[in-house]
Amino acid sequence: MQPRNMSMSGVVDLAAVKAAGEAKAKAEQARAEAARQGGTPAVAPSALVIDVDEAGFECDVLQRSAEVPVVIDFWAEWCEPCKQLGPLLERLAVEYNGRFLLAKVDVDANQMLMQQFGIQGIPAVFAVVAGQALPLFQGAAPEAQIRETLDQLVMVAEERFGLTGIQVDPNAPGAAGGEGAPAPVGPYDALLEAAMSALDAGDMAGAVQAYKNVLADDPQHPEAKLGLAQAELLARVQSMDPQAVRKAAADAPADVAAQIAAADLDLVGGHVEDAFGRLVDTVRRTAGDDRTAARLRLLELFEVIGADDPRVTAARQALARALY
Repeated sequence: MQPRNMSMSGVVDLAAVKAAGEAKAKAEQARAEAARQGGTPAVAPSALVIDVDEAGFECDVLQRSAEVPVVIDFWAEWCEPCKQLGPLLERLAVEYNGRFLLAKVDVDANQMLMQQFGIQGIPAVFAVVAGQALPLFQGAAPEAQIRETLDQLVMVAEERFGLTGIQVDPNAPGAAGGEGAPAPVGPYDALLEAAMSALDAGDMAGAVQAYKNVLADDPQHPEAKLGLAQAELLARVQSMDPQAVRKAAADAPADVAAQIAAADLDLVGGHVEDAFGRLVDTVRRTAGDDRTAARLRLLELFEVIGADDPRVTAARQALARALY
C-alpha cells in the first residue's frame, strides 16, 4: 500500500535542531571506545532483526542508534498489511548488511511505545538516528519506494551523524546465499514470486494477472487472495491525484464514485477506519446500483485488511445495520 510520507526531509531538519556535529562526535567516541575494548564483534545476519519491548527500548534502540540507524516496524498479529511489509523489511535488513538495524514492536503488547510515537495506524515505520526519532512512512509500500527511503536514511546517517553501520559476519547462518537461507517450497511459488516482482516494478496489471493465475487453480489460496486485493487497490490509486480526489469527495458527498475513490486513498494511506466509515455512510445514504457499488468496494477493502482484523469485524456490523 502506498505510504503517506516517503520523504526524508525531516532528517535534515532534525539534524539542524539537534546539532548533528555533536551527535556525530558522540558516535565517533562510541566507536573509539568500542575499539579500545577490542572492537565491536561482527554479528550474524539474523541479529539484524530484533524484537523490542518497552523494557528494552532504551538499550536495544536508543543506545544502538549511536552506532547504526534503527528502523522500527510497528506491527500487530491481526494486521494483514503488516504481514506483507514485515518480511520485506526483514529481508532488506539482511540485504543492507548492517547499514541499519530493524526493530520490531508489537503494538498490542507495547501500548506505551505506540502512544509515545503517536501511532495512529499500522504498519507504521520510524527510524531512530543518534537518539533522535523521525517518521518514515505509514502503510505498506512497493519495495522500490521503501529502498529509496532506506537509501536516504543510511546516507543521511553516515554524512550527518557519522554512522556507518555494524559489521556483519558473512559466514554466519542466515547470510545471503548461505546454508541457512530457506529455499522456497510450494506449487505456486513461481507465480507468487512473479507477482511480487511485478509489484516491485510497478507493474500492477502483471501482479494482478499472476495472482489470478494462482486463484484460477486454487480459489481459496490466502496469500493470492490478499495479494490480488492489494494489487487491484494499488492499480486503482496509481494514477489518482490525491488532492483532486479528496476535493471531489468533499464537494459532492452524494457522488458515489467520488466517495469510493476517496475510500481507496484512505485505505492506502493507512486510514482504515476512515475508509470503512466513508463507504458504510455511502451505503446508508444510497439505493439500487449506487448502494451495490459502494457495498462491493467495501467488501473488496475488507479483503485487503483481512477478515480477522477487528476493524473489519466492526465495519461488517456497521454495514449490516446500514443495509437492514
